[in-house]
Amino acid sequence: MNARSIRKPERPQQVVATDKSTHPALPERLYLLAFNPTTAKLTNKSRLGLMLRAAALIDLHLDGRLADQDGRAVATHGATADPLAAHVLTQIESGGRKRWKYWVERKARQAVPMVRDELERRHLIKVEHYRRFGLFPAERISLRQPLVRRQLLQSATDTLWPARLVSRVDPRDAALVVLASTGELKHVLSRAQRKQHKDRLAQLAVLAGPPAPALRKAIQAQNAASGGAG
Repeated sequence: MNARSIRKPERPQQVVATDKSTHPALPERLYLLAFNPTTAKLTNKSRLGLMLRAAALIDLHLDGRLADQDGRAVATHGATADPLAAHVLTQIESGGRKRWKYWVERKARQAVPMVRDELERRHLIKVEHYRRFGLFPAERISLRQPLVRRQLLQSATDTLWPARLVSRVDPRDAALVVLASTGELKHVLSRAQRKQHKDRLAQLAVLAGPPAPALRKAIQAQNAASGGAG
């Protein structure tokens, strides 16, 4: 009897901790990968909003809340608890049928603070606000649970193993590595790795659905608008 009374309280605490820390939505996972622990900065922040929007679209598509009709995103049914995905879904429900690229680009910069705030709420990152040179507002980000990011990185890179059948890869793991590759997160996948696994990445992109090529087009348009800077 005493042994049972000791074990019972431990189980729910472990389940709750794991659920909160290891299963963030796809945009939060991508944000964590975009954060480079070596530099303590976000990589390719200028295109991160596009990447996060694409991640939210992929989540909604995989959950069946968005469907593709003639290359356009159409809301089907249901709601979602993730703040960015819920925001994107509301926009699509009220905005009419438009191409996926439009929804990747739609007010993309707003996605970065939305995802940051959600990660801070979930105690996965710590955000410190300060003024650079005493004048300009800035923020300092640090990981509260570095293990979560390491697990995400390992899971993403594992999808590139040639011996692993693409059909057995979790679609969100596939999407994560495809998003990191498309957004050129070099500390996740180097240029040499992207070239080496080009065919594999193309196969994984199919699992990610229509938002994946839409992100590539959005980044290409952004590069063209800024004079071809990568």
